[in-house]
Amino acid sequence: MSLEKNTKAQIRLPIILALGIAAGIWIGATFAEPKTDRNDLKSAIYKLQEIITYINRDYVDSVNTNELVEYGIEKMLGKLDPHSSYIPAKDAKLAKSQLEGEFDGIGIEFGILRDTIYVVSPLTGGPSEKIGLLPGDQIIKVDGETVAGIGVTNRDVFDLLRGPKGSTVEIAIKRKHQEELLDFSITRDKIPQYSVNASYMIDDETGYIKITRFAANTHEEFRKALQELKEEGMKKLVLDLQGNPGGYMGAAINIADEILSDNALIVSQEGKLKRYSQKAFAVRPGSFEDGSVIVLVNEGSASASEIVAGALQDNDRGLIVGRRSFGKGLVQMPIDLSDGAELRLTIARYFTPSGRSIQKPYGEDEDEYSLDYLKRLEHGEFFSADSISFDDSLKYETVKGRTVYGGGGIMPDYFVPLDTSMTSAYVNRLFGSESWREYILDYLDKNKKKFDSMTFEDYYRNFEVSDAMLDDLIKVGEKYKVKFNEKDFSKSKSYLKTLIKANMARNLYDDNAFYKVINDINEIYQQAIKLFDEAERLAFVE
Repeated sequence: MSLEKNTKAQIRLPIILALGIAAGIWIGATFAEPKTDRNDLKSAIYKLQEIITYINRDYVDSVNTNELVEYGIEKMLGKLDPHSSYIPAKDAKLAKSQLEGEFDGIGIEFGILRDTIYVVSPLTGGPSEKIGLLPGDQIIKVDGETVAGIGVTNRDVFDLLRGPKGSTVEIAIKRKHQEELLDFSITRDKIPQYSVNASYMIDDETGYIKITRFAANTHEEFRKALQELKEEGMKKLVLDLQGNPGGYMGAAINIADEILSDNALIVSQEGKLKRYSQKAFAVRPGSFEDGSVIVLVNEGSASASEIVAGALQDNDRGLIVGRRSFGKGLVQMPIDLSDGAELRLTIARYFTPSGRSIQKPYGEDEDEYSLDYLKRLEHGEFFSADSISFDDSLKYETVKGRTVYGGGGIMPDYFVPLDTSMTSAYVNRLFGSESWREYILDYLDKNKKKFDSMTFEDYYRNFEVSDAMLDDLIKVGEKYKVKFNEKDFSKSKSYLKTLIKANMARNLYDDNAFYKVINDINEIYQQAIKLFDEAERLAFVE
């Protein structure tokens, strides 16, 4: 992702901050051995080679030296920081594809029910939609080999169905109300991956954009969404980064640049080597430099999400609403290894415009770091801003002199406690199983005519999930060994109805429909849309 319009002092190379909270990567850098301690490095390498040679030759049992080396690499990286990582060759290509703008495949969203691959939805314009695959179709055979009832995994599905553009795959599917398997020959094609999952008008002046990750095409998708919403009259923007684990840092910089102006600093990074210490500024004419902005964040918003939130907060350009973000402020460089594996090595820390490092503290205990979410929950942080204490030595100021703090994550300007009043263990178990997916597919199949001519607006205003529907869902859950709990069910009944309605909307319409329904019970979203007077004062009052 090019940043060629930036000055020499800015970040020119695309930087990735990894999808999934675990990684954040700088793409384009090259590995260089430090000039210091070269003798120590050679001695250490020789010692490792010696030990592996002795094990391979003299150990009492046969060993797989490749597995042993990979295990050693993972343990070695664990001594560095929580985000330096090693991806074996068999996983590296898939890991990279998840952040690219497209991949080669047949174009389906899939799930696995009762040990069988099923089509959740054929992707619009993809090969599967063109040849007539339907939601609910079960894939029984791939290239003549049975894939049902053999313990197939998500990774297996990727291996089976993805492949080079122009190649073909033969599948046999079981379709409801059809006795015989149906055979299809699908020619694989380029399949776009979208990271701007929803964009719609909340009211006559307020637009909403949901970004689920920062990938290769995210900036382009964001610009398009902005333009379309502006044409519909948008003057205020809700930018939803809740649960967004990060992605390409270049995408984050470009999106912040669409909102910031006047050469505002977006992010800086500092590393041991000088070439890793650079800055990025807002230099392009942005698509939304006027108009108030609210950014939604929570404990799942990480890395690239924190760059955008931190840049808008420190420049007093957007009101941050929600809960403290994850706290991922380390930058990784991807290094391709000779066997196709990938090393993601931390080479810098990044800082918000005020100078804050938002990387949360870490030590040698990996478990303690990974359990930070539970520690926050037990400490009460998700329910009360007063439970969060800040170190005065980590106090910083925004452009207009407001106090902000470093030390781990972006603390919102307006805190919204986690609402657990409607959730329950029973509902969590239902949605942790595949019972709800099966129920929705079955219900829509049996009631197809009911929805054929129903617009989303009619669906949103008038369709309600009935008690009878929930009774049927309970029965499906019991098939999946989700034991009914009357107390939990009573507590979560209205919440459960909204979850089912939202997920049905996604199947019937699109992701916009899902978020329009689910945001009715999103406490951060509901609070944010009441705060635009504050957002406007923040952005435009000196």
